[in-house]
Amino acid sequence: MENRFGYIERFKKLGFGIFVHFGLYSVLGKGEWVLALDPKTDARQYEKLPSKFKIRKDWAQALARTAKAAGARYITLTTRHHDGFSLYDTCGLSTYDAPHSACGRDLIREFVDACRAEGLVPFFYHTLLDWHNPDYKENFPKYIDYLIESVTILCKNYGKIGGLWFDGMWDKPDGDWQEDRLYAAIRAYQPEAMIINNTGLSELGKVGHPELDSVTFERGNPHYVDCSDKPRAGEMCQVLNDHWGYAKQDCNYKAVHELIENLLDCRAANCNFLLNTGLTGSGAVNPTDKAILKEIGKFIRANKNFIFDVRKADVACEGGIPLTDGKRLYVVVKNVPMTADPNVVKAIENREIVLEKGLRFGRAYWLDSGDKIECPQNRFAVRPFAYGTSLSVRVACLEYAEE
Repeated sequence: MENRFGYIERFKKLGFGIFVHFGLYSVLGKGEWVLALDPKTDARQYEKLPSKFKIRKDWAQALARTAKAAGARYITLTTRHHDGFSLYDTCGLSTYDAPHSACGRDLIREFVDACRAEGLVPFFYHTLLDWHNPDYKENFPKYIDYLIESVTILCKNYGKIGGLWFDGMWDKPDGDWQEDRLYAAIRAYQPEAMIINNTGLSELGKVGHPELDSVTFERGNPHYVDCSDKPRAGEMCQVLNDHWGYAKQDCNYKAVHELIENLLDCRAANCNFLLNTGLTGSGAVNPTDKAILKEIGKFIRANKNFIFDVRKADVACEGGIPLTDGKRLYVVVKNVPMTADPNVVKAIENREIVLEKGLRFGRAYWLDSGDKIECPQNRFAVRPFAYGTSLSVRVACLEYAEE
């Protein structure tokens, strides 16, 4: 069983990915649901947007470099969103795709090539609901044939991928989605692809079909995943501001430390963190998103990339979050202040971490600085950051003593 499901364990060790919403809606800069939720959006005019879909030549390389700088190990890109427009060559299924737009190129080909050049794993998001294809409402069985043919193209034409991330089944909760057929089509060409089907906000962490390899927590607190029938992963997706697709007028950004804590909370629940950016109409990562992602990458590198191999540690820990890679215990401490002159900062309160008795450790130190930690009787003080450094979260590394 371990070998059969090894791809799921490899997915868990990817740990942190970048979610990318990109499509025709990016041209308008009003979010990915603008066609459905903005009464001022004319559907006939929206259908003409492919003529304005002019994408910069280096968009994919720039995206991959941004993800790499953020410390991510995979990217999940919207190959087709709910508006029905495909970023890939649909090979005659439709002309509503990137090769028939003003850019005239298969953008998914460029995406997978850029990911591989940077050592990142490409994942494909694909909508299940469709506002463009009339069969979705008028002839659902025929639409399912179209959907499965579309997904088969993605599985056949781009080499080995990390997985497929589906979204929209909640739109027709009583529809016959023929999941057995859909997932069998994937397995025929991508036997080790992660199959993920987003349950939206209504069913966080629900397993659903037994073939699914990971459950989702859309902007929700992740928790341990049901693995009673087979190994299974979990993944929380989060957005930098309020919109998934690029929106010019959205400045409601989350703080960097909050996003870092989201990432660490995911790892403490043995789940991955998928953090979204919406590309602009030209395919660029907007500067604010890029800057925030870069800061997250600084934290990950400062703490020696420890997040990728860890899982929740089954030890009592008061004052921090215990994680382990089997050889070391990592204690994550949130809201750690910086040392400064008492005239310009509030007094720093004394804090202490108390670990389970009976554990034996060798070397103990702070990951970000290498400074030694004194840990008598499995207790140690939380030291503030030295002036000149303020990462909000500190990680203590305690190496287990050899028996």
